[in-house]
Amino acid sequence: MVYSSAKPADYLAEYAKKYPTVEVDQWFWSLGRQGAALPRPETATEYDLATPASFRFTVKCPNSISLSHYPAKKGEALVTNERFLDDEFFKRFLETIETLVPKIGLFIFQFEYLNKDKMRSKADFFEKLEKFMLRLPVGLPYAFEIRNPRWMDEDWFSLLSRNKAAAVFLQGYWMEDIVPVIGRHLAQIGGCACIRLHGDDRKGMEERTKEDWSAIVRPKDGELAPILSTVVRLVDGGRKVYLNVNNHFEGSAPLTIEKILRMLPESGEE
Repeated sequence: MVYSSAKPADYLAEYAKKYPTVEVDQWFWSLGRQGAALPRPETATEYDLATPASFRFTVKCPNSISLSHYPAKKGEALVTNERFLDDEFFKRFLETIETLVPKIGLFIFQFEYLNKDKMRSKADFFEKLEKFMLRLPVGLPYAFEIRNPRWMDEDWFSLLSRNKAAAVFLQGYWMEDIVPVIGRHLAQIGGCACIRLHGDDRKGMEERTKEDWSAIVRPKDGELAPILSTVVRLVDGGRKVYLNVNNHFEGSAPLTIEKILRMLPESGEE
C-alpha cells in the first residue's frame, strides 16, 4: 500500500516517495514525572536525509509546553507543570531539531481540554497564550489546537490572526464538526490552516481493526464530502491547507487518503 515490504529499511524514505507531508507526534509525548524529554538531534537529521527538499513536516511540539499540569489519574491531586508555556524550553526543542527546521510546515501546539481545575477561564488562557506567542522566535510557522469546543469563537480566531498563527481544526474527540466552525470564521482564518481527521472512537477502532490498519472499517464518505468542499474553499481563497489523516478516522489512513484524492475533483479541486 505504502511500503515495499512489512519492514522496509527506511519507512520515511519510502513514505516520502508517495506523500508530500507527514505529521510527527513522537516528540509530543515529552512530559514525565522525572522531567521533560527532548528529541535526539540525530533523529531530526535522519528525517531530513530521508526526504526531498520539497517535503514538509507538521510537528507536534512537546506536551511539556502545552500541558498545564502533570498527567494524573482520577482522584490524584493536580501538580502544576512548571514548563507550561515555557518559550525557553521551546527554544531548546528547536535547537535539537535544527537540521529539520527548513522542512517544517507547521509547529503545532496541542492543548488538552482545560477544565476549571486547570484553567480559571477562557480569558485567562488566552491572555497567557498570547504572552507566550509574543515570546516565540519570529519567522517560524506556528499553529495552535485547543480541545474546548466553546472556546473556538471569534476571540480565538482574532487571537490567532493578530499573532499570524494558523488554526488547527480537529475532526473528532467531541469537538464540533469543523465545517460549520470554518464557515463561521472563514474571514479570520489566515494564510494557512491545518485539518486533522481523527475520528471520535479511538479505542473502539483499535478493537475493531486489532491495530491492522490495512482496511477501511468505518466509511465516512458523507462526513468527508463537506470537509473536502471546505478544504477547496480554503485553498481557492489562497490559503495553504495541511490535511492530516489518522488511521482511527476510518481504519486506514492510506486508503482514506486515496479516497480523498478521488473525491477532490468532485469537490471542484483542479
